[in-house]
Amino acid sequence: MKPEELLFAQTHEWAHIADDVATIGISKNAVEALTDLVYMDLPAAGTAVKAGESFGEVESVKATSELYSPVDGEIVEVNTSLPDNLDVLNEDPYGQGWIIKIKMSNQDAVEKLLDFAAYEKQCDESH
Repeated sequence: MKPEELLFAQTHEWAHIADDVATIGISKNAVEALTDLVYMDLPAAGTAVKAGESFGEVESVKATSELYSPVDGEIVEVNTSLPDNLDVLNEDPYGQGWIIKIKMSNQDAVEKLLDFAAYEKQCDESH
């Protein structure tokens, strides 16, 4: 996936929306800021999530960061190979580095997400 086709949360998660299913990952900016990733804690499929609430965490040698859901719904798929292969997040954060897929319960939170240009502007302003 191209980042220009994705929506972004201010907390650096991206979402690709197709047929009420949101594929969620973390942005290249977030991966680069975290640097050396060492651990990831992911939820189980079937877990209900709400926009803005934590669904897991990723740990680097520098810090532990919460992962926040950009949408409301139920987790229908988890990228279970990711915790054992965190390098994928560096190599392909917008493709093989997806984290979870959520069957959305509504579209409300989608309207609050940023397009790529707005997200890049936010990242530039925070440096």
